[in-house]
Amino acid sequence: MSEKGKGFIEEFKIFITRGNVLDLAVGIIIGGAFTAIVTSLVNDILMPLIGVILGGINFSSLSLTFRGASIGYGAFIQAVINFLLIALTVFVLVKIINSIIRKKEVEKAPAKPDVNTILLTEIRDLLKQQAGDDN
Repeated sequence: MSEKGKGFIEEFKIFITRGNVLDLAVGIIIGGAFTAIVTSLVNDILMPLIGVILGGINFSSLSLTFRGASIGYGAFIQAVINFLLIALTVFVLVKIINSIIRKKEVEKAPAKPDVNTILLTEIRDLLKQQAGDDN
């Protein structure tokens, strides 16, 4: 193999084994599985319930025929609901994760002394300084 080919392969190995590339791949795989779960939730649980509430309407079968073309606006309504539920779920997950991170940061951060402690410390330091000046 030529030197140019070896360099390309080595560069590709470095690229593919970088942490952020692997994290991205895992995120895409998990995202696909998560989308399947939310789609099932919407199509199999929520949409039938919404249909019952609205008088037995099946959104997926809603369509409009215009000059021989069938426009499936029911599928569009389901897609919008899917998007909103996915966005809501991601928002809630991010909010939960951020609150956990904030709690850990607060636990790690040293506690701020209260005003009384600060004043007493200053008084102590001044007394020490005055005692040192008297000698």
